[in-house]
Amino acid sequence: MAVTYEQFKELDIRVGRVVSAEPIPGRTRIMKGEVDIGAETRQVVMGGAEHFEPSQMVGRTVIVLANLEPRAVAGVDSEAMLLAADVGGRPFWLTVPDGPQPGSRIS
Repeated sequence: MAVTYEQFKELDIRVGRVVSAEPIPGRTRIMKGEVDIGAETRQVVMGGAEHFEPSQMVGRTVIVLANLEPRAVAGVDSEAMLLAADVGGRPFWLTVPDGPQPGSRIS
């Protein structure tokens, strides 16, 4: 299915910085985190907990889909989505080099 340019413009994709991360009790593949997206901080559920310790996520500059409808995952409200490539079931978070500040729009 092709996405129109108008549909793409509706996506709010931003630079974010992971400011906290912690395990979700009883879960081995996901963790809970907070991501600074500029004017606010959003709670997110992140995959990859079987590959990364929470401390390895803190400080990462990531790409975030900020206007995704919130969804409860494992009892945690996820208010955005970190974008990643899936390579053999392991996430490789999409990042940018140092420079863009949290909240910078991706277009």
